[in-house]
Amino acid sequence: MANPIWIMTSAFDQLNLDQTVEKALEIGVQGLDLCVFRKDGTRDDFVATHLDYENFGIKEAQNLISKFNNSRLRLSIGAFENLIGGDPEQRVKNQNHLLKLIRMAYLLGGDENDVKVGTFVGYNHELGSQEGGFEKNLLEYQKIFGPIIRYANSLGVTVLYENCPMEGWRSSGNFGTYNNLPGLLAARKIMYDLIPESNHGEIYDPSHDVWQHTDPVEVIKNTDMNRLKRIHVKSTRNNPDPFWGNMYPMQEVKAEWASKAGIPSSTNPWDRHHYEATLPGFGLGDSMDWRAFVNMLKEKNFSGPFEIENEAVLSKQTGKMGAIVQGCKAAVQNLAPLLYELGAEGWTYPEKEYKPLMEVNQKDVPLMTMEKL
Repeated sequence: MANPIWIMTSAFDQLNLDQTVEKALEIGVQGLDLCVFRKDGTRDDFVATHLDYENFGIKEAQNLISKFNNSRLRLSIGAFENLIGGDPEQRVKNQNHLLKLIRMAYLLGGDENDVKVGTFVGYNHELGSQEGGFEKNLLEYQKIFGPIIRYANSLGVTVLYENCPMEGWRSSGNFGTYNNLPGLLAARKIMYDLIPESNHGEIYDPSHDVWQHTDPVEVIKNTDMNRLKRIHVKSTRNNPDPFWGNMYPMQEVKAEWASKAGIPSSTNPWDRHHYEATLPGFGLGDSMDWRAFVNMLKEKNFSGPFEIENEAVLSKQTGKMGAIVQGCKAAVQNLAPLLYELGAEGWTYPEKEYKPLMEVNQKDVPLMTMEKL
């Protein structure tokens, strides 16, 4: 089975859904992971809202399936926020939003249509600063997500955690940069023990391990493949730093101290670790061996989508649509020889592998909230 290539739609926050579908067809991918972030959320980095989550019912689900089948595309949905920490009011809003997305995925056929719901878990630093803080965060995850996962299970929906540590989520006046619990394989392993249901797993983004000097091939070797459903395609070029080293984040210090000492210092929350966001095959070198990574996934029989998450400095971060599309096309061309067999038209996704989304006729269910759970 050939792995399809998808795009995460945060790259197309400038466009509506129809325009995003057009770009997907131009780029030549097989699916979209639709970002459905809260419109009143607190995140302002790489977010988009491509579905009307406030007015989504059976009719809207059926129309969306028809739209994607007409374009020969598959889909998933997601929003990535802090669900166990941060501002208490925002935390509950994020939890309730995830419950809305689970209902939407159910209306779209859920696991029968491979429509998953992507999310972060987040981190609670009030607990984390205490002795045993990591363990306390795992228990907080169990308390919050246990009912959520069981609710999703009752609707035939799988929830997926993405492993970005969200290193820029707090001021660079804070020493640490670990802000999302599933950022480590060790945490994910324990999470599945604490909530043993089979309907939650992961979206693995190797770029986050690369800048932590962790080999993604070794991570996959030790991953429970029953939990791995998606791969995020994003690259990193590491830039060794002689001043702060490569184990700890760069810290915020007085500008005059940094100037006098002749050292760099953090000027914004994301300016912490020494790397540059890239896309494979697009403009910059890469600190990751994609061939070895893909070969290990093949050895482990991974059959899910490779989703391009375009946050590249030379592509998405330019703000220019031409560069955004160009970067996505380059990533497709870079992956194609690793994923597909050579044919008369080169390395291309075999059309025979395409399967349309099933037309579903789900019984509607009311909106769920954490209070009701």
